[in-house]
Amino acid sequence: MPRDSSKPSSQNNAELIARRRAVMPAGVGQTYNVFVDRAVNAEVWDVEGKRYVDFSGGIAVLNTGHQHPKVIAAVKAQLDKVHHTCFQVLAYEPYVELCERLVALAPGNFAKKAFLLTTGAEAVENAIKIARSATKRQAVIAFGGGFHGRTLLTMGLTGKVAPYKTGFGPFPAEIYHAKYPNAMHGVSVADAIASIEAIFKYDVEAERVAAIILEPVQGEGGFYVAPPEFVKAVRALCDQHGIVMIADEVQAGAGRTGTWLACEQWPVVPDLITMAKSIGGGFPISAVIGKAEIMDKPQPGGLGGTYAGSPIACAAALAVLDVFEEEKLLDRSKAIGELLTTGFKAMAQRHKSIADVRGMGAMVAIELCKNGDPHQPDAELTKRVCNEAIERGLVLLSCGVYANVIRVLVPLTASDALLQEGLQILGDCFDVATRA
Repeated sequence: MPRDSSKPSSQNNAELIARRRAVMPAGVGQTYNVFVDRAVNAEVWDVEGKRYVDFSGGIAVLNTGHQHPKVIAAVKAQLDKVHHTCFQVLAYEPYVELCERLVALAPGNFAKKAFLLTTGAEAVENAIKIARSATKRQAVIAFGGGFHGRTLLTMGLTGKVAPYKTGFGPFPAEIYHAKYPNAMHGVSVADAIASIEAIFKYDVEAERVAAIILEPVQGEGGFYVAPPEFVKAVRALCDQHGIVMIADEVQAGAGRTGTWLACEQWPVVPDLITMAKSIGGGFPISAVIGKAEIMDKPQPGGLGGTYAGSPIACAAALAVLDVFEEEKLLDRSKAIGELLTTGFKAMAQRHKSIADVRGMGAMVAIELCKNGDPHQPDAELTKRVCNEAIERGLVLLSCGVYANVIRVLVPLTASDALLQEGLQILGDCFDVATRA
């Protein structure tokens, strides 16, 4: 019999986990055995009433926090008007207004256009479609450690096998992976550019490459920041060979790095930008933004989707943009980044296992290695710290090619007191986990 959704769950986490396992496939992962009942800003309560400090933000989706009143009010107002028509059949103004605002915020002294989709993977796929349509080429270059989605094309672009690609091949052809610069692990900017040149020499001629796609800050890959000289060199290669440069801002965008888009901090401008996650404040929406002359290449009907840019999600995204302006969340992102970085560096003084503290704005991570040696990544300690944290009421996410990075994606609306509480819990977790 269906449960009355107006009443809190009468079951505990263990009972709900058992129900989940009975009807859901094992491939749908779940980091923690916790079922949420309610959430506000950067705090979450589970079905048993236990409170958690949320340093995960729904995996970079909640830069404006859980249940932001302005976002919820905008969604409720839109629900009273219309909740779906499919924009390609009967259009609605919020879609156009959101595109206008996203275009105005994107870098580049040239005419730009935008359109909306539902997920980050959809945005990436459509950016590749546009690049192929504009160049009449097929090949795409991505980077090791990059993450671009879970569809077949975006899995092919993703530069990490387990768990995202294991057992799901074959993947679409004409995708090649270059090295992403990572000084900590011995990959210089020169090495990374040389690996692109090697692809041109050994795998596919530059004249058949439609696009080079990269994350300004690798998300799942470990929060490694693309150096300015690297993106400048990639831009030069793209210009030299007529290749479309795509910045995948699905995780780094929407204010996480201290600017609305991370690529605003680049010395060059990409041709296309993908966005998703936090632009909808928790409601599914994504976007592709780019040079008008490139964006106009696909024929009418070639872009879109049934739920793409839904009225509800558009209303939420417009409210998110208002909140960023009214609450000065870009400044807040920088302040949070400074607070977290200071806290992590102090922690690193006590724990040699913290080999690196890095990030941009509030997109901050720590990398754990045995004895602080980057050549000995410590995935086991990372797991122990995260498991200890959830027991103590702190939600953390790990990432990295070697699963040895703890990343923070806390809502930008979180108070300093809550951030300090989370840092204190994390410090206590290190004290316990390193004694294990």
